[in-house]
Amino acid sequence: MDRPSVCKENRRHPRVPINLPLNFRMIHNPNVGPGFVLNASEAGLLIQTFKDMPIGTRIDIKVLFPKGVAFADFRAVAAIVWKDTYLWEDWEGYQYGLKFIQILDEDHIKLKLFLNNQSN
Repeated sequence: MDRPSVCKENRRHPRVPINLPLNFRMIHNPNVGPGFVLNASEAGLLIQTFKDMPIGTRIDIKVLFPKGVAFADFRAVAAIVWKDTYLWEDWEGYQYGLKFIQILDEDHIKLKLFLNNQSN
């Protein structure tokens, strides 16, 4: 049986592996939670956090860029589209697939520039 030697990404917006901190809060909840972005695309993010949230939850996110980048952060509103648990040493946490549902044009441009720099 022939198998392709290279798997092609079929997504409209390819994922770029990154490791950036983020802060988030569920809509209508003042408590801010920390997390990490594991990969990003123009359409959404893969994040890890210890906060348990249901699929469909809308969250305000603020991703913090490292020093040396022309901008400090970008913000968006995203919805949780999938969820999985993960283990980190003796801690149980969660991974979430987020889809952007609201992002300002200037923040979208920041994200695109950052992703282009990371993928080159």
